[in-house]
Amino acid sequence: MAENKKAIRIAGVVRESIVDGPGLRFTVFCQGCPHDCKGCHNMATHDFSGGYDCDISKILDAIDQNPLLDGVTFSGGEPMCQPEAFYNLATEVKSRGLNIVTYTGYTYEELQQMSEKDRWVKGLMEMTDILIDGRFVMEERDLTLIFRGSRNQRVIDMNLTRSSGKLTLAEKYY
Repeated sequence: MAENKKAIRIAGVVRESIVDGPGLRFTVFCQGCPHDCKGCHNMATHDFSGGYDCDISKILDAIDQNPLLDGVTFSGGEPMCQPEAFYNLATEVKSRGLNIVTYTGYTYEELQQMSEKDRWVKGLMEMTDILIDGRFVMEERDLTLIFRGSRNQRVIDMNLTRSSGKLTLAEKYY
């Protein structure tokens, strides 16, 4: 895992995606995932020693090249395994007026518990506009779902969740 919190251990990026969240998105696929979900479509991102370290500034330069982007998506692997680096990237992304979607195998409730002990997890959750949570479950796989692969996963509107104080799903994606 990247020791320099100005770098992220990544598997790669997709410069223009329409499947990793609403609108036109720049997607960062981090390297390393502890969940080992059966049927995961990103198995190559599981090994924590795979991928490569990429300076956040290089990712930002690539984002800045496309004025049509609506936002940036953090996917994986598991972004919550590198929360400080992703928080640092998120801060810069938000300063550019872009929104953030974060995919995680952890549930919102697990992240709430983690954020009590890890300020970077808490910070990354505060920067996230839409959280897609939960492990991929092969038995609940459903190709008709928007932005997720299995029925147990949720698309959470984090802005409404923060303002209401209770978990609020992004209803338009159901």
